[in-house]
Amino acid sequence: MIELPADFIERMKSECADFDGFLKSYERPAARAIRVNTLKISVEDFKKLSPFSLQPVAWEKSGFYVEQEGLGKTVFHAAGLYYVQEPSAMSVVPELELSAGERVLDMCAAPGGKSTQIAQYLCGDGILFSNEIDYPRSKILSGNVERLGVKNAVVTCGKPEEIAQNFSEYFDNVLVDAPCSGEGMFKKEKNAVPEWSAENVKMCAERQNRILDCAAKTLAVGGRLVYSTCTFSREEDERQIENFLKTHKEFTLVKQDKLLPHIVRGEGHYFAVLQKNDGGRGEKPLLTPCVKDKKQLAAYSQWAEENLKTPFENVHSVGQTLYSLPDGMPRTTLQIMRCGVRLGEFTSNRFEPSHSLAMCLNNTQACCIEVDEATAVQYLKGLTFGCAENEKGWRLVTHNGFALGWCKAVGGVAKNHLPKGLRI
Repeated sequence: MIELPADFIERMKSECADFDGFLKSYERPAARAIRVNTLKISVEDFKKLSPFSLQPVAWEKSGFYVEQEGLGKTVFHAAGLYYVQEPSAMSVVPELELSAGERVLDMCAAPGGKSTQIAQYLCGDGILFSNEIDYPRSKILSGNVERLGVKNAVVTCGKPEEIAQNFSEYFDNVLVDAPCSGEGMFKKEKNAVPEWSAENVKMCAERQNRILDCAAKTLAVGGRLVYSTCTFSREEDERQIENFLKTHKEFTLVKQDKLLPHIVRGEGHYFAVLQKNDGGRGEKPLLTPCVKDKKQLAAYSQWAEENLKTPFENVHSVGQTLYSLPDGMPRTTLQIMRCGVRLGEFTSNRFEPSHSLAMCLNNTQACCIEVDEATAVQYLKGLTFGCAENEKGWRLVTHNGFALGWCKAVGGVAKNHLPKGLRI
């Protein structure tokens, strides 16, 4: 059993009605779960392919408990068919009650579990701003958005104050999955227990208050603000919302809930759903897609005609990099880590496709080479593999029809173009 902090135990004795049951929950191993990425595959089709025994997570229709280890090292994981996510964390995004076409902000988005879950609910329509203030973590967030093939996300690295200044009353829905003292992570993160302290709880609560203030400014009238944590402290949860409502009369509390580890099969989560009843709806000038260097556009267009079976619109260049921007992309001064789909690079007077583009495609949308599982693993290790002599040029490497990345075929050999940082 985990050795819990003494101050934490004393506090939970007074706050938890069934403290004995709560304490016994730490004798059980952490629950494992995955969320099927419905942007790439339906739940029913995944069940037919799944190498795992799946048990449904009650609050998320694409979520399933699994018993197996090594969930992040499979070919299907590399193909972006699922996301490994703590089961109780899946309870938050459904509370946004999202509709396709909406403008959504995930204020504290890394590593990307809730952002990619939001993307599934948007079904590729609308625009998702996924923000992370910490630069290294924003790169991890960007990688997960890429792997799951999200086409309409903008990953930014900005302070909450910067976002509020850029997007006054702009978003239809806002999620604040706030950085917290992490009491629900004691079993999952080895540093969670030694880093916990009553002082850290207080510091987190103060930071959460500032983030919520900024988030409130970005939400349009009639929109939903969902606040969540993976901690049990009332100071960071219920009292945080009580204090927020005292200073934000334009909001009402729709509901709140706390999932505790001795009551649900998960490590615990808190969320509150807030409705904004007064204010306005802000608009921003849109970014007009533009490729200034016509050689870049010509090179991409020729490559796409030869290799793609599905068009990408809103082509935009930043330096030597070409992107496909999301529809309705607004202008912003925020630092952008990725925007829509990174199509590729214009280098040495030719176009080279990016891994981001590969992960948005399947075997019906590009010229591809289908491989078995053994060859897929070989490819994910960064190795070459044999192919038909008549294969020539860029090919999408697929397994069961789902993309793993690019190769370049020549002379019966498929040369590996999987980015080195993604190789296993």
